[in-house]
Amino acid sequence: MTSTTDPRLRSFIKTSPDSHFPIQNLPYGIFRTKANSNPRVGVAIGDFILDLAVLANHDYFKELNLPGKNIFNQRYLNSFMTTGRDVWLPVRERISQLLRANNPELRDNQDLLSKALLPIKSVELLMPVEIGDYTDFYSSKEHATNVGIMFRGKENALMPNWLHLPVAYNGRSSSVILSGQDIHRPKGQILPAEGEEPIFAASRLMDFELEMGFFIGPGNELGKPVPIDRAFDHIF
Repeated sequence: MTSTTDPRLRSFIKTSPDSHFPIQNLPYGIFRTKANSNPRVGVAIGDFILDLAVLANHDYFKELNLPGKNIFNQRYLNSFMTTGRDVWLPVRERISQLLRANNPELRDNQDLLSKALLPIKSVELLMPVEIGDYTDFYSSKEHATNVGIMFRGKENALMPNWLHLPVAYNGRSSSVILSGQDIHRPKGQILPAEGEEPIFAASRLMDFELEMGFFIGPGNELGKPVPIDRAFDHIF
């Protein structure tokens, strides 16, 4: 538990008990509105979006000395992600403080709230990060075993190194899309049961899985791995 995830915290913005976005969980995102088509950074709180670009323009983050003129007035979160943990944590603490029920700083500024606090149903959510690359891991032993059986049979299903270093491979970054968009059935070579030559056709079977992902903020220099004890300095 940290000062921003304390279950005793309460926000002046009413959230339902079953909301995914209480004050203890303020996820970042990119959005725009019909009145302002400029994409910018916001955080979800209950059924609302708090416009961080507006707060920055009114000097609510002035004491943090953030890099750039307005790091929240951006098309993607990448610029903010690369600033690192020394910036992320103070910003998170500041946002949490501003939303607390016992802090009048933002709560009592109704003119600013009318500009900065927007119903989530009134905004368009956009791709939050410009995806340059992603690495996919076999993080489940059962999943790795099932895939291994398909390729190598039961006797050699799980490679010996998997127990020490889970297998990873590069994914297709262009396949990362927003929720609600159509999934296109992939195409490739298929050998029909009645045929002698493969044909190019759509996949006949599809699988879906639950994935857990991490966005990486600061990178590492080429040839210099990130030690495990420094992982949280890089996971945004």
